Amino acid sequence: QVQVVESGGGLVQAGGSLRLSCAASGRTFSNYRMGWFRQAPGKEREFVAAISWSGRSTYYGDSVKGRFTTSRDNAKNTVYLQMNSLKPEDTAVYYCAAGLESGAAYVGGYDYWGQGTQVTVSS
Repeated sequence: QVQVVESGGGLVQAGGSLRLSCAASGRTFSNYRMGWFRQAPGKEREFVAAISWSGRSTYYGDSVKGRFTTSRDNAKNTVYLQMNSLKPEDTAVYYCAAGLESGAAYVGGYDYWGQGTQVTVSS
């Protein structure tokens, strides 16, 4: 089993940057694909990014490609989401998730979720 806790959210002006971290517990962290999703008020949870267990493969949602980068450090049981050129439409609660099943871009592809961290981008 894996428990995940997100951190690093906050308020930033448009064009700014934030780095989210996701700390995971459990000795099998390195076996899991890790994903980032976000959910704005009144909207469905949206896929943001994912990274394979090895870190060699990454995937991004169309709305963040070229601006966001995900990485992981298996020695530290931590995954990161570097967010640059932030826009007001990036405002949402950001969730970290761990999964073994196929479906990197789908909520159903993940078994364990964090509580989320709020990111607010002001115009």
